[in-house]
Amino acid sequence: MAGRHAQPDDIRDLFSCAMSEMYRAEVPQYGTLLELVADINAQTLRADPRLRARLEQGGEIERLDVERHGAIRLGTPRELSDIRRVFAVMGMYPVGYYDLSLAGVPVHSTAFRPITEQALSRNPFRVFTSLLRLDLIEEPALRAEAEAILAARQIFTPRVLELVTFSETEGGLTRLEAEEFVCEALETFRWHGDATVDLATYRRLHCAHRLVADIVSFKGPHINHLTPRTLDIDAVQAAMPACGIAAKAMIEGPPRRNCPILLRQTSFKALEESIGFRQPAGETASGTHTARFGEIEQRGVALTARGRKLYDGLLASARRAIQPGAVGSGSITYESELSERFRSFPDDWAELRSRGLAFFRYSTTAASLTSRRAGASTSIDELIAQGFLRFDPIVYEDFLPVSAAGIFQSNLGADERKSYGERSNRDQFEAALGEPVRDEFELYARAERISLEQALERLGCPQTEFTQGEECA
Repeated sequence: MAGRHAQPDDIRDLFSCAMSEMYRAEVPQYGTLLELVADINAQTLRADPRLRARLEQGGEIERLDVERHGAIRLGTPRELSDIRRVFAVMGMYPVGYYDLSLAGVPVHSTAFRPITEQALSRNPFRVFTSLLRLDLIEEPALRAEAEAILAARQIFTPRVLELVTFSETEGGLTRLEAEEFVCEALETFRWHGDATVDLATYRRLHCAHRLVADIVSFKGPHINHLTPRTLDIDAVQAAMPACGIAAKAMIEGPPRRNCPILLRQTSFKALEESIGFRQPAGETASGTHTARFGEIEQRGVALTARGRKLYDGLLASARRAIQPGAVGSGSITYESELSERFRSFPDDWAELRSRGLAFFRYSTTAASLTSRRAGASTSIDELIAQGFLRFDPIVYEDFLPVSAAGIFQSNLGADERKSYGERSNRDQFEAALGEPVRDEFELYARAERISLEQALERLGCPQTEFTQGEECA
């Protein structure tokens, strides 16, 4: 019976908490990072009562402490299809397509995340999931060897796949089954200090690209970072060195603003970890590998297609003027150039709304509950001006391909950049996934539309479709 099943939101919450505990044990600096972010968030909320009020209005305070995103890298279409099924048990679905090959990283990706307002409020856990582009390995012999190595591995326990199938056929899992599912699924993301290849093979893969070596050489897609959400990423960036954390040279994404947009990210550099490599004679050779790092993010408002076009154009113009190096060369000059370019991007909530550049969640105000004049207002703008309707930014729940590539590149520890040209292949990715990715713009537009319809209905002027300034009568 469906009533006995654990809710996907609860399973996702169990899994994200278990993942955080595991990663904290594996990478102690992650714990230091969580403490730093918690301190900065508390200071920011104390210093900015208006921000606190806005976050409370949008239900974001409750989710802030549990909010995380992780990242994994897969090797085969079968692995991507199976991880889709695993995440579906937790109420997480593929949203967006990201082609990182254009930025010199041989993967394409999606984000598995919750897609409803209720689920996001419960726990907005996301996993940025990349699939290796074997076709971008230039050497045919090495490409064939990598393919054979990946074909021989199984990154999931047999039991977790049994539980996934059971959930699909029975409509869910019981609480006990869900707890077992979480324990079994965690094994896929666990770190393994022993490689599945010999040192010579690892080095050949490494020469093709460091991410190729990371994906092909190990038993599974170890979680390579978990990311808490901060309310002031510049403060965290400045405070990291005093905590013994070596921060990357610059923050990825848009510049600092009064009205944050999209996503800003920084990280500490990838750890160099001891690895045992299998040798042909059955012995083990010692070596090192860098893969896992710590990341921090600050999330702003989701932009409309119009706003995103403006953002992408300004970012591209700044990068054409100054190309920052992966290890920090030119970062100060680039950040100055970026801030200057973005002076033309409105930095006011009302203007962002009126120009249709960002998505907002509408709600009624206390004044509207005691007034009979709201129903006589003629437009959305008038309802806002008279204080009957408020609008709050909808949080951007997704990722930015240039920023993701920048994080990847900085943690490879070199300024080397591969060039793969225009070889995007969304059709190939979705075929491997087993379903189309969801359109993030449609999800944000739906959330905005529903919030406005519900608010207008409470005000006594319901409508099912709207445009900016449309009459409400």
